[in-house]
Amino acid sequence: MKIECYISQGCSSLEQLKTNIEQALKEGGSEAKTYYYRISDEKAMEMKLTGSPTILVNGNDIFPGGTPGFA
Repeated sequence: MKIECYISQGCSSLEQLKTNIEQALKEGGSEAKTYYYRISDEKAMEMKLTGSPTILVNGNDIFPGGTPGFA
């Protein structure tokens, strides 16, 4: 499994996000390659991401919908 996390420059949830993902993987007995990227609002718009953090599992947004960009 591949998990990609995109986080806005100003988002303060990175450490909690890492903890939550590690705990979920452990409890679920799963393994994943996990990547964390801090990106600009412009890059989020370009990628059509809809929030910070945006979490993709195997390329699929786990919380799809919304308006593109980090608000």
